[in-house]
Amino acid sequence: MSFINRSKELKYLDTYYERTGSQIFVMYGAKGIGKQAILTDFIADKPYYYYKARPASEREQLYQWAKELNANQAKVPKHPQYDDIFSAITDKSKRKKVIVIDEFQFFIKNSSAFIGKLVELAHGQWNKSQVMVILLSSQVGWVENSLVGKIGEQAYELSGFLKIKELGFYDITSINHRANIRETIEAYAILGGNPGIWKHFDDKLSIEKNICQNILTPHVFLHHHAERIVADELRETGIYNTILAAIAEGNHRLNDLYQHTGFSRAKISVYLKNLMELGLVEKVFSYEIEGNDKAGKGYYRISNHFVHFHFTYLYPYQSDLQRLTPVEFYKKYILPTFKSYVTHYFKLACIARLEKWNREGALPFKFEQCGEWSGKVGMIDIVAGEAGGKILIALCNWEKPLLTYDDYEWLLFCAEKAGFSADYIYLFTAGRFDEKLDLEAKVKQNIRLIGVNDL
Repeated sequence: MSFINRSKELKYLDTYYERTGSQIFVMYGAKGIGKQAILTDFIADKPYYYYKARPASEREQLYQWAKELNANQAKVPKHPQYDDIFSAITDKSKRKKVIVIDEFQFFIKNSSAFIGKLVELAHGQWNKSQVMVILLSSQVGWVENSLVGKIGEQAYELSGFLKIKELGFYDITSINHRANIRETIEAYAILGGNPGIWKHFDDKLSIEKNICQNILTPHVFLHHHAERIVADELRETGIYNTILAAIAEGNHRLNDLYQHTGFSRAKISVYLKNLMELGLVEKVFSYEIEGNDKAGKGYYRISNHFVHFHFTYLYPYQSDLQRLTPVEFYKKYILPTFKSYVTHYFKLACIARLEKWNREGALPFKFEQCGEWSGKVGMIDIVAGEAGGKILIALCNWEKPLLTYDDYEWLLFCAEKAGFSADYIYLFTAGRFDEKLDLEAKVKQNIRLIGVNDL
């Protein structure tokens, strides 16, 4: 199944394919992120060969590879060398052939010869054929932190890297067929931008029923999925789980994490760095205007939606997760705070809407940067601006049934504290606007009221 808005990735791959000569290209991303869908589109009109590596010794790996080739009418020794394999999968066709080696890290980890032979295949013009070798991996941390060190100077032979990232709000929700935008945002708050896990939610069920049936029920795929995400990429999972749980509980600053976990600040910083490299945690800084030092220091938050959901609701209540029924657990632990949990992700949906308007030229000006502002008193959900130019600020209300004029005045107060002179004010709400705010927006041309259905 192909997903929209992967044209940039396909164009990037095509650019390398169209170059004269052979290439070795690394493409990587988390499991379920859409690598196979992109690859399927890319090789649709090209000659190709695909092999998925196993976690095995080098001898066993080559034995299994030979078995696959011989089953498809190739003639390869039972225990082949790399030369035998590469001779069987290359040919003298006029068109460049794509050779995909999936989960290639299993070769690198167990073979000192593999990468050298691959370089001979590509850059030594094996059989005088042009090939594009795509090395595919779902181990993001290993590719980013260990690959180059493992292969040394042969890393210079790699033609390029492509990291497949999570889809944005509008792209990911295009595969969701809910008519209710509120439930779409709630689903996004739980599942995030990884298309592989959206298939484990049923569009025809409510969010509550999906949580109960497809997350809280033991033995379903999503029940332990967040644990797999952490364990697949990281050792010392006990330390990482401690830090993630502490952040989910509200300990967003380094000193808070130090006080909560008892780990040294230096140790926490190292582990946070690893979590950020994997895209599980992000460090957030306030939007800054030159010469303005009124913002608070940066803070940490969990950036992977599903990991955030797990450490907010499942990890802290493991005993009751085993003891209670899914419905009982949902009503006791999730229902009371779920609106608050979704608030941040509603803001992300609002940012996605602003960015879309920005690309389309539908805003009063074209902003160059977008962020948030957090100070000692108050915060501003969205700040978008030109470099040294106009500023747009926004408030995003998910929890309150009525967004009031007082909320608008509080936003203006926060802007004053931040030192922003707001040229435009956008107010997003999942509820209603009070009459005074409606009137203010009609009188003042720089205020725009946006309901959730406008997203």
